[in-house]
Amino acid sequence: MILREETAADHDAAREVQRAAFGGAKGDVVARLLDALRRDDPKWTGVVAEDGGEVIGHVLFTTSLLDAPSRLVDVRVLSPIAVAPDRQRQGVGKRLIEYGVALMEERGVPLVFLEGDPAYYSRRGFSPGGDHGFRKPSLRLPDVAFQVVKLSAYEEWMTGTLVYLHTFWDLDCVGLR
Repeated sequence: MILREETAADHDAAREVQRAAFGGAKGDVVARLLDALRRDDPKWTGVVAEDGGEVIGHVLFTTSLLDAPSRLVDVRVLSPIAVAPDRQRQGVGKRLIEYGVALMEERGVPLVFLEGDPAYYSRRGFSPGGDHGFRKPSLRLPDVAFQVVKLSAYEEWMTGTLVYLHTFWDLDCVGLR
């Protein structure tokens, strides 16, 4: 398996992995979200897992803001992430997250947030955002699902409310459903 940054040539395959992993109507919503995030955030970073020339996993990191007391801070949100159904539970998602977070570290991103299962993401270095003084972007989001990982560019003054890119709101993709 090869992990690498997504290119324009991967867009269709990544969309199909997302659609298949989420399935049905939810898969269609996630595919639309993926396309809209790429359109709306010029700083997005995607990572693909490829095996035998086929994209088997995908994760996207997009820009959001942390409304800190002294100024707004560019942070990243990990969403969406998916692994092809026949390749799930084989460590692909774990490796996508590790590779993507390492890229964010290299690029000087201070914080990566996500909405997700704490049992899964805590094994990947994430912890509840509220435990670190961060406020979630919506009451729709359960406290335990609001997760963050602090990277080396993080500074103690960086606290406050996560403000999602408008795209998440436009497509009603805030909060676990």
